[in-house]
Amino acid sequence: MTKKSKKIEIQDEEEIQVNSKGSSLAEFTKRPVPSEDELEKFEEKIESLEHENEDMEQDFDGEINGITDEEIEESLEEIYQGDDGKMVDVKSLTTTKRHGIIFAFFAFIFTIGTIGLIGFSFYKFFINTGTDATSIEFYVEAKSEVVAYEEFFYEIHYRNDSNVTILLPRIEAIYPENFVLLSTEPESKSNTKGVWDLPSLSPHTSEVVKIKGMMVGQDGETGVMFASMNYTPQNFSSEFKKSSSITTLINDIGIDVGFDFIATALVGEKNELLIDFNAKDNNFLNSFIVRIESPKNLEFRDIEKTEDENEAVYEKIKDGEWLISEVGSDEMVLPLSFVFTEKNNSQESIKIYFEKEVADGRVMYFFEKEIIFDVMKSDLNLALIVNGSREDQGVNFGDTLNYSLVFNNKGETVMKDVIIMAVFETEFLDWTTLNETSGAEEKGNTLTWTKNEIPELEEIGKHEEGVIDFSIDVIDIGQVKPGATYEVRSYAQFIIGRNDDDEELESVVSEDNRSNEILNLINSDLQLEEQVRYFDEDNITVGNGPLPLKVGEKTSFKVYWSITNNLHELTNVKVEVSLPEYMSWDEKNRTNVGQVDYDSENHRVIWSVGRLPLTVFRADAEFNVSVTPTVDDANKIMVLKPGTKVTATDAETENVIEKITDVKTSKLEDDDISQRTNDGVVRN
Repeated sequence: MTKKSKKIEIQDEEEIQVNSKGSSLAEFTKRPVPSEDELEKFEEKIESLEHENEDMEQDFDGEINGITDEEIEESLEEIYQGDDGKMVDVKSLTTTKRHGIIFAFFAFIFTIGTIGLIGFSFYKFFINTGTDATSIEFYVEAKSEVVAYEEFFYEIHYRNDSNVTILLPRIEAIYPENFVLLSTEPESKSNTKGVWDLPSLSPHTSEVVKIKGMMVGQDGETGVMFASMNYTPQNFSSEFKKSSSITTLINDIGIDVGFDFIATALVGEKNELLIDFNAKDNNFLNSFIVRIESPKNLEFRDIEKTEDENEAVYEKIKDGEWLISEVGSDEMVLPLSFVFTEKNNSQESIKIYFEKEVADGRVMYFFEKEIIFDVMKSDLNLALIVNGSREDQGVNFGDTLNYSLVFNNKGETVMKDVIIMAVFETEFLDWTTLNETSGAEEKGNTLTWTKNEIPELEEIGKHEEGVIDFSIDVIDIGQVKPGATYEVRSYAQFIIGRNDDDEELESVVSEDNRSNEILNLINSDLQLEEQVRYFDEDNITVGNGPLPLKVGEKTSFKVYWSITNNLHELTNVKVEVSLPEYMSWDEKNRTNVGQVDYDSENHRVIWSVGRLPLTVFRADAEFNVSVTPTVDDANKIMVLKPGTKVTATDAETENVIEKITDVKTSKLEDDDISQRTNDGVVRN
């Protein structure tokens, strides 16, 4: 029943409205429904009672006639009188809603949970004394990665989760060898091995020991910090121990470093080594020392300082050591000059260290580089140059290698009947593209010149020199060969048939008659294909508007970019093109790798691909552009897109690859269907 008022209909009588609100009557009781057998017996009983009632009514009528009105009223007052002695308003009847089974279920759960919580609290704080050694929490917290010389904290946390006091805990810390301690809180008894005798620790309290310092070392080095704590719980005779450790990685040294040198050194000749460096955004160094360990037959020569703004601010401390007093974001160069005074070995190495004195007085290095020189002793100096450089460099498939071979007589005698050879250790040169005008003999990846091809080789006087120029192409990419070494290794060597002192001198090839060696690593076979189409390859219209183009009317095209690569993994892959001013970006861009964006300020489309592993052989992107020719464009072929540039870094050769596509015009050179009716000329 609800709390709303109920209407009770009485046959042949006026409708009476009864409101149960305020009634003190007992609430209705829900009873089970009787069965059919019970109903039959009930009806039989009713019939017998009806007969009895007829007799009783006659007797009752006689009796009731004898009762006075006052007696009836007193009887009714007793019936309708409440517990408070007042009359009950029977027009309103209030019923109380009973709680269901769901309420009872949750009440039961709440009661059980409350009892459990009380029991746990009683056990935790009154029964369980908490004197187990495992109730002490102890751990070390710090950065997992830092930059060299970056200040950071080791934090040793300890907490007493027991209900008794921990008496005078003692903490010891062992620092990594490449860690420089700056300060601790509280102070420790030792710098190399931190020791703290700490106050007793009350129950359910915690403390922390902070150690400030920095890591010094090369990129990729790690350091392990180990800490332990000895303690004794109150009312306990045994001593317990907790320990913890953490490893921190040096993920960067904060500066970029490069070297420029020629790997071949001629005895007695001055050689240069240029060390260039610049600070990164996350640099924590403002000065450092460059120290070089070199063999005894190497002498450094002083270099006069220049006013070159790129020259580093440095000071020579002693032979082999220079102090760099400024490190900036702009590239700076430390120029060094040296001479091998004699030849002790065919190869000599030097080791270059970048180091700094730290707070505890130690001198620690954070960068190391070994350079190996081929030392030659010869009167004829050969120098090989490829594409204008004597350094190793990357090349692409199909590139042209332009060689210059410089020979110079450094001796005091005339050299006669000199034979010069250029040697190529590779299988990736296209010999059909050789461009050499003097008529060198080609045999087995070798070019040979004698006095018959170059008359100057018949006699080379003192301090005379000459140059041999030639070029050859790297092959175009074909099928990738598993396990192949994609490189071109080149060097030159000479043979002297005779000289003024010994006309019968035997021709000999040795390590002393070789030039410098140049290694050209072949970059990955990155390719960018670009198409501008009105109809796609399935002959479905993807453009819109008049074709051929028409003055004053808009025509849109779909641009397709496709990148392929299968030799080396690539990083920093990006495709970009600057649209002509009259071309519009129409969005509808899509790609399966990276993201295509439009730079409205520079009117440029950029496809940022990022990393391209070998597992992704092909990446595609597309977008729409449109053009509305003006009167000035009538009867002309319009350039829709200039050359598009793709750049990437070869993860193996570490070289930057850059390629540019051809110009695309309104002739739609890539759309065969459009070319049937479109000559690219704008119509009036």
